[in-house]
Amino acid sequence: MVNCYGQWRPVVAMIGINLALAIVNVLLKLSLDKGVHNLVVVTYRQLISCSFLTPIAFFWERKSRPELTARIICHLFFSALIGVTFTQYLFLLGLQYTSATYSCAFMNMVPVNTFLLAIPFGLEKVSIRSKGGRAKILGALICIGGALSLTLYKGMPLTNQHSQATAQIVNHNYMMSAAKQRERWALGSVLLAAGCLLWASWFLIQAKIGKSYPFQYSSTAILSFFGAIQSAILSLVTERSINMSMWVLKGKLDILSVIYAGAVGSGLCYVGMSWCVKQKGPLFTAAFTPLIQIFVAIFDFSTLHEQIYLGSVVGSVLVIVGMYLLLWGKSNDAKDIVMKQTQAAEEGADLP
Repeated sequence: MVNCYGQWRPVVAMIGINLALAIVNVLLKLSLDKGVHNLVVVTYRQLISCSFLTPIAFFWERKSRPELTARIICHLFFSALIGVTFTQYLFLLGLQYTSATYSCAFMNMVPVNTFLLAIPFGLEKVSIRSKGGRAKILGALICIGGALSLTLYKGMPLTNQHSQATAQIVNHNYMMSAAKQRERWALGSVLLAAGCLLWASWFLIQAKIGKSYPFQYSSTAILSFFGAIQSAILSLVTERSINMSMWVLKGKLDILSVIYAGAVGSGLCYVGMSWCVKQKGPLFTAAFTPLIQIFVAIFDFSTLHEQIYLGSVVGSVLVIVGMYLLLWGKSNDAKDIVMKQTQAAEEGADLP
């Protein structure tokens, strides 16, 4: 029973993490639509995360935490630059230029990017001759197909939440908005693709940090501290003039969104992902990223009363199947490695 619980802990943790991140995306989209600057969101988010995690890291890990070395600090600095500052900035900028559904669909490419990046670095091995290797390749291809379906295929509506008149108004407003943003849509797509590539790279960097400094609360607190400083500097670089008014959060929704995104999204979620990377590796952790798209679609239907289309259902099913095959292939490879090690140990014990 204990062994079974230990095996399912990372799975439950990643489902909860992606549910929390889906809520973060919905709240931040509402704040961005109200005019909040994206770098202000990133900076405040990391400051809150650092303030939230620092006392936890101090009391929880003070007895076992070793002294920080210059090498570990350097790794954490670049991890924050890639996985926090640039990733969140590019994603929020792409979210501002496109739409929430389109942005979340791009995140479905993170597991595939992680899988492809992990191969040359030796973090993942693929053997076409083994069942696990073939399952990984097939799962990656199915995930790509699901992501393309979510992005390119809309299909017929499966729900009837709006009247025909209301649907015509919504479609008219959507077409007007799309017409205004058509010139920025291509740029937003490039920014989202770059952000997803950096996000996938962060999993690989975090896997290396987890081996040399396996203290999730402390490392995430330092990561958030560096991310806040980097985001503030980036805002000064990108803005032509210093505008202090953009740093003032006026509405309750904006304040709630930033606090939740900082404490939960950048705090507990990053801690949980670092722990899962340490336990199961970067590919396992990244494979759950497409769940954000599914959770966002559920929130759109239940809370915002948006239509659910056939393309979203087909794409979500493909993503789940692909993710399952990817994880099954990884589990099967791990079992083969354990079996080979056991056989080698038994053969060594039989030798005189």
